[in-house]
Amino acid sequence: MLQLATLIEHHARFRPQEVAVVFEDERLTWQAFFDRVDRCARLLHAIGVRKDDRVATLLPNCRELLEIYWAVPSIGAVLVPLSPLLMPAGLASLIRDSGACCLFTQRSMTPLLDQIRAEVPGLAPERVLLIDGDFGDYRGYGPSVGDAESPAVAVSQNDLFNIMYTSGTTGLPKGIMHTHFVRSMYCTLFASAWRMTPESVVLHTGAIVFNGAFVTLMPCFYLGARYVLQRQFDADQAIDIIERERVTHTMMVPAQIIALLSSPKFSPEKLASLQMILSLGAPLYKEQKDILNRVLPNRFYELYGLTEGFWTILDRTQSMRKAGSVGVPPAYYEMRIVREDGTDALPEEVGEIAGRGPSLMSGYYNRPDLSEQAVRDGWLFTGDMGYVDAEGYLYLVDRKKDMIDSGGVKVYPKDIEEVVVRHPAVREVAVFGVPHEKWGETPVAAVVLCEPDAVTAEELRDWINERVDARYQRVHAVHIMGEFPRNAAGKTLKREMRDPFWPGHPA
Repeated sequence: MLQLATLIEHHARFRPQEVAVVFEDERLTWQAFFDRVDRCARLLHAIGVRKDDRVATLLPNCRELLEIYWAVPSIGAVLVPLSPLLMPAGLASLIRDSGACCLFTQRSMTPLLDQIRAEVPGLAPERVLLIDGDFGDYRGYGPSVGDAESPAVAVSQNDLFNIMYTSGTTGLPKGIMHTHFVRSMYCTLFASAWRMTPESVVLHTGAIVFNGAFVTLMPCFYLGARYVLQRQFDADQAIDIIERERVTHTMMVPAQIIALLSSPKFSPEKLASLQMILSLGAPLYKEQKDILNRVLPNRFYELYGLTEGFWTILDRTQSMRKAGSVGVPPAYYEMRIVREDGTDALPEEVGEIAGRGPSLMSGYYNRPDLSEQAVRDGWLFTGDMGYVDAEGYLYLVDRKKDMIDSGGVKVYPKDIEEVVVRHPAVREVAVFGVPHEKWGETPVAAVVLCEPDAVTAEELRDWINERVDARYQRVHAVHIMGEFPRNAAGKTLKREMRDPFWPGHPA
């Protein structure tokens, strides 16, 4: 049996009284956590879930979700985490696409399930398992697990661990398949990269239904470290947790890092225990990296990565020297910068980022056509544009789809965003292209201000246009917004801001 499927049992045997999981007021030792994981596994087996069956979850952050995450693969079934923010049509589509035969959710979600019952005939009512209230035991229509023995299932490294659906920032969600071997690579390679140990305390503040969470979750559980889960992100509360639990490692998306630094509770002393602050999910602008490195030095890491299976890491030892970079591929990984004609670009030359390594997905579930487009000759083509410097460090330019074609000149929104974020009144920025009669497209900047009415849109537009490097980077307009639209992973949905400007959009 592959060790990944028995990790929790291993820690329960050799570190039974060490604290494994902290969620709000609950603290579970490894023994207590294993007992609950084992009970969940026996429940699944009792209602007929077998190896290779798909088990979906529709839950917010809670202790039970962590238990399900380890119970499902322990019996060789396949985990399918789904966001509780999905609308009925989207939820029905993903349940059908995954072929899930079992679903864990909470009672408050049953009206939503009632709406889609006829659309998911493969999901029998007796296999919809409810968690009563915010805390509680698994309850459903299935039989009691009683004293049933834990199922003995042989799990190989090539068996599927999960199907992770993309968050949909660039189109319809796709089911990304990860094997037990790939998740083992998350365990070992990230444990090394983040300098984690069994004594580490790892805080996760975002939704764990998204793949980014596994970047710290897997190495933490592999090492038997302590995992602290916040119900939902709150900057003030996160600071309190870090100080109280003596958190050593945490990861956040850029918007969360900005909120943390802006919190009235923030002080370097309260975060002194941190050994790692990892930024991922979107580029953190250099201006903000510099602030973080100044107030909390020697802690900042950045991960550029795709759920499909390629990463680069900016290590904390290089975060000042290479502040504009997202690092280099780790050991066992390779990277290319590819021109449009398929040849390799030279250093400092922009092209599409392609990579390969041991975490590469098995493909998109039920979509061999898309899998062939994404992975060619063993290389994952990311759809992101970038370049490397003379030392091989990667610099992101932009999403290929986000490039603005203004009068035949390629304009990269990130270049303009790096300028905008330097304005003291700007908290967040997103630049995108809108139609223009003369140039075809022209840049527009959407911003969220630190304080309402701190600057007018016209004043900010003029300030930006005085500082960009080229005339074609000048923004046509600035739109001041209260907040940006985001998906449940915290990523800015630039597409939702851009699409209403284009002809034919339904808005």
